[in-house]
Amino acid sequence: MSLPFNDRGLLLGDGLFETLLAVDGAPRDWDAHMARLSLGCAALGLPSPDETELRAAAQAALASAGLDTGRAALRISWTAGSGGRGLDRPEPCAPALFATAAPAPATAEPLRLVTARTRRNGGSIASRHKTLSYLDNVLARREARQAGADEAVMLNTDGHVACAAAGNLFWVTGGRLLTPSLDCGILAGVTRAKVLAWASQAGVPVAETEAGPAALEAAEAMFVTNSLTGARPVQSLDGRALSAWPGLAALSAALA
Repeated sequence: MSLPFNDRGLLLGDGLFETLLAVDGAPRDWDAHMARLSLGCAALGLPSPDETELRAAAQAALASAGLDTGRAALRISWTAGSGGRGLDRPEPCAPALFATAAPAPATAEPLRLVTARTRRNGGSIASRHKTLSYLDNVLARREARQAGADEAVMLNTDGHVACAAAGNLFWVTGGRLLTPSLDCGILAGVTRAKVLAWASQAGVPVAETEAGPAALEAAEAMFVTNSLTGARPVQSLDGRALSAWPGLAALSAALA
């Protein structure tokens, strides 16, 4: 589909998106992603998309990209639609739905992380939902690339560890698995939730926390999670080498 020049998602970042892993034409964790999309719609005051239309758009995107087999990154976008100039949405709101797909080869290569200067606004709705306003993440990732790293660690405006530019963060200290709490202004990641559930069932001590950068300086191991890569290990943070976590293999197998 073509996007009108006055689409509010394009002009104002007014909308939401979800990125899912699709394997052989079947989107993974569909219900969890669509539930998160609906929660985002409620928070932004948007009507929720129709389930039948969502599935049709997803399958059409995969077919159009020739990705009915193999691994694909499926992105579903839901914008506030077209509106006149200014901030106020037209009434009634007529959202626009579109989906795209691209190859997503599996990778388990360890990541090199750096702490970005760009901060995450812990008090913003945009930090808690997968909105189209992603500029802070873009800038944080750009910082990481310019520093010769693969990914960025973002702190929030209170100085607490928040997330990676494209994923949730976990670290291990003294055999305990830790991750920033949702109160830090992070996205409630679908894979993050699966890791927390796995740890509880596997008897791995786990806690959601508000912690400063010193917590990462004391970490023995780290990994980053998102729906496309699962749990990806971290080999270094700000130039400091990190160990491999022995529990990562079992976690990755559970997420597969």
